[in-house]
Amino acid sequence: MKIKRFVATGMRQAMQQVRDEQGPDAVILSTRRIEEGLEIIAAIDYDEALVREAAGHAMPASTAAPAAATGPADAETSREDAARPARHDTPSMQDILAQLARPATHAAQPSPAIDDMRQELGNLRAMLETQLASLAWNDLDRRHPMQTSVLRTLTRMDIDADIAQRVAGELPPNLTSDQARYLPLGLISQRMAAGNRQLATLDGVLAVVGPTGVGKTTTVAKLAAHAVLHHGSDQVALISTDHYRIGASAQLGHYARLLGVPVYEVHEAAELRPLLARLRDRRVVLIDSAGMGARDPRLAGQLDILRAAQPQACATLVLAANAQAQALDDAARAFLPLQPRGCILTKLDEAPRLGGALSVLIRHGLKLDFTTDGQRVPEDIAAADVRKLVCRAAQVNPASQAGNDLAMAERFGRLAGAIA
Repeated sequence: MKIKRFVATGMRQAMQQVRDEQGPDAVILSTRRIEEGLEIIAAIDYDEALVREAAGHAMPASTAAPAAATGPADAETSREDAARPARHDTPSMQDILAQLARPATHAAQPSPAIDDMRQELGNLRAMLETQLASLAWNDLDRRHPMQTSVLRTLTRMDIDADIAQRVAGELPPNLTSDQARYLPLGLISQRMAAGNRQLATLDGVLAVVGPTGVGKTTTVAKLAAHAVLHHGSDQVALISTDHYRIGASAQLGHYARLLGVPVYEVHEAAELRPLLARLRDRRVVLIDSAGMGARDPRLAGQLDILRAAQPQACATLVLAANAQAQALDDAARAFLPLQPRGCILTKLDEAPRLGGALSVLIRHGLKLDFTTDGQRVPEDIAAADVRKLVCRAAQVNPASQAGNDLAMAERFGRLAGAIA
């Protein structure tokens, strides 16, 4: 049995050192925090019986029973001497278990030994999960190399793990290299729902919603410009419910004056329905809502105003393609109560990767109506072409790395069984 000590800054680095030097069959004997970081003792050719025997012989002499006392004074001195170092020793396992079993109402502050034990158990759990994920990923890579190649490609595209797993699960078992290049893109396109709205035929009451900073007001201006172009200024009206952001109504008013259309401000839910009744003869009514984050306490009030417009108004969710995937997902969940009929993806020109945005659209079944890729009004907006968008998402730098095997194992190791 060959035993070696490893010191690293964290569990991931330590596990990589063990795997590189001792291989996947190494056994972790112990872990602990030291001043230099995390210490791991690992072994190969592990012999449990030998370890137990060594542990028995290594018991310190101080723990053995004391010799017979020569007298009461000597015995008392021996007991005091034995108790003095014992007070500084780590509590025994029986003491620790007894303290853990003690009812919480009578328990004192947890001892450092128990805190250390809990930390060690957490480290061991994380280490075991990492090992199992690595084993599963390596096994998948060995049995289905084309599938793992697809997962690496989807990771480079920033497709979320759950969506990538669904796509990989639909691939044929005997996947060829040509199929591995193109079939996943086709499957992603099939999973995306395309809207049927066109700029030339836009009509009805449209409530444009979404988080702050995604370009809702500029998008409303673009839609309004196309509506005026095809229907005339007397058939278009604008409504602003954004009384939180300074200058929001002024910005929309500026566009309204340029287009020759009226703009109205609404501050509470009771005002919106009567206003829509007055504007029922207008072919296109666009509502520019206030931008709210998913955790903004004012979001509930904004949703109440927009609900007052239903069923006359259909909500369209605006998402920025350059936002992080988690922020996109949070925004989608925040506005799902409005049951958005469609989605507009903005800022394509500012997004280095599109995979996160595509993942959110697929996960929530949002129909993509339009995309924007600039600030020009009304030029930089177009009806969505799902296939072109997926191809654009796939145009990532081929030299970019999807991550090493450890990162891929953490991302897909637990899903390997479902993928295979």
